[in-house]
Amino acid sequence: MAAVLEPYIYEGGIHKHSLILELLEDLGGYLVQKTPASTEVTLVMLIPKKDVQLVEDLCKKLLGKLTPAPLTGTEIAVVSPTLASHHLPHSACDVAEYLRRGGANTNMIGLARGMGRRVALSADYERKLINEHDVAVFSFGTFKDCIINKKPKLFEGIEIPIIVSGGPDLKTEDVPGADMYVGGIGRVAHRMRKGPELDAMDVLNEKVGEIINLKRESISKDPLVVLPARLMKEVQEQVPDIHNVLTPAPITLQLDGMRVKLPFDEYHEAIGNIEFDEGFRLSDVASITPSKMKNYILIKIKRRSEVGSAI
Repeated sequence: MAAVLEPYIYEGGIHKHSLILELLEDLGGYLVQKTPASTEVTLVMLIPKKDVQLVEDLCKKLLGKLTPAPLTGTEIAVVSPTLASHHLPHSACDVAEYLRRGGANTNMIGLARGMGRRVALSADYERKLINEHDVAVFSFGTFKDCIINKKPKLFEGIEIPIIVSGGPDLKTEDVPGADMYVGGIGRVAHRMRKGPELDAMDVLNEKVGEIINLKRESISKDPLVVLPARLMKEVQEQVPDIHNVLTPAPITLQLDGMRVKLPFDEYHEAIGNIEFDEGFRLSDVASITPSKMKNYILIKIKRRSEVGSAI
């Protein structure tokens, strides 16, 4: 039986952080992302549950901090009606940053037509891009009527869970099409640093975590053929050009796959030909398609029930 992996973030000095990476590899865990900054480093990791204490002890010796990161291994779309200065809820940036603190990778998406609530629309291209993510967080404004009666039409065609943030205190059932609503996060002209604002952001992270856990439970009932974290390691070993990618998170994990930030036309065959010790190739157990984001490679891993006894 595969080890249960727990997501954590390490924050500390870059000096001797390689000891943590060596221990993680020995324990059978995975490094999801490494972000060095001057003399500090941030490591997003998946650690075997039974060995978390060993890693925590080493982190303390290195005077670093190890904290749970429940959103690790997810990619979340933070959607605003438009990125125009007159309409973008300033809190959208804070929402994206707060979700990253929980371990998620976030992409901010501004829709094509959001200059007025009567003409706010999403293009087919945008809907497909949003659907490539695990969860969509729609960052709306402060008008109750707008959130309840006008903006829900932006959810048309969205197939992933939808979480809405806005200023008014509403119930989820008040917002048609939303899987969750979080109030207290409306359009503001300042960074969200006050106590009640930070409390609302904590609630948002908690609600996003609940939705993510539901998706994880669904996957656990019919597991993926390959763990995304394991596939990430195979990509790094078998497609070495990924190490030359300078964009942040060259491999972005998702709950049921990943986004590989290499050109689809040049690398999809190499990705599909990745071999596993069990004797199959990635193309046998996953769909490999061009992403709507810069023609990257989108990989969605199949469930065990989909491949049957073929693997």
